[in-house]
Amino acid sequence: MASLLEVKDLAAGVEDKEILHGVNLSIGEGEVHVILGPNGSGKSTLSSVIMGDPRYTVNRGQIWFDGEKITDLTTDKRALKGMFISFQSPVEVPGITLRNFIRSSVEQRTGKRIRLWDFRKEMEKVMDVLQMDYSYADRDLNVGFSGGEKKKAEILQLLMLKPKFAILDETDSGLDVDAVRTVSKGIEEYKRSVGGALMIITHSTQILQALDVDQAHILAHGQIIHNGGRELVDEVNRNGFEQFLKAEAK
Repeated sequence: MASLLEVKDLAAGVEDKEILHGVNLSIGEGEVHVILGPNGSGKSTLSSVIMGDPRYTVNRGQIWFDGEKITDLTTDKRALKGMFISFQSPVEVPGITLRNFIRSSVEQRTGKRIRLWDFRKEMEKVMDVLQMDYSYADRDLNVGFSGGEKKKAEILQLLMLKPKFAILDETDSGLDVDAVRTVSKGIEEYKRSVGGALMIITHSTQILQALDVDQAHILAHGQIIHNGGRELVDEVNRNGFEQFLKAEAK
């Protein structure tokens, strides 16, 4: 399978603190990869650097996407190429409605104007999948939304934008069982209808239940220390990270 994302010997950090120390990762088209690791291991930093977050500096290495080196591209240009990130803590954006934000994003992504009626019908269809009340479309983006509503709004964006590659950074964090189930259904719909690749950072396996996991990776101390398949996720759930951290220390 062709490689969609290639991270090569990536070292990066913020100001004079290096957080990632030579990460290598290859994700093929349509694959699902899970990033696991203890708190503070660099998981969110990795996702932010892949998306071009300007707060971080790349000290060494390269990032390739869809055959093109994107290490120096800004976040907006990466998004236009088909990359997407769902944040752990989505920010509130007063003054722009959820509907207008997504419509503007889709038009920029595709380079085409969308008829309002067609867009409304498609968006409501996706909101039905996520069990979202249509009234949320006319509310300011994330303003006054609960944690679960913010995460649903992120998955709504994912399903409307249809990116080639999506990073889900602890999308299930802080959600109750019902909300996790709904978000999981949205992710399953993305895989079914779009077939894009996913990099999922999570502490829960419930969000993975309906997905075929191609590879799992343990990130610790800014490096990937172990790779495996779905069985690695199950092993971490049963016994934690200690055995892998001890092996790394030897």
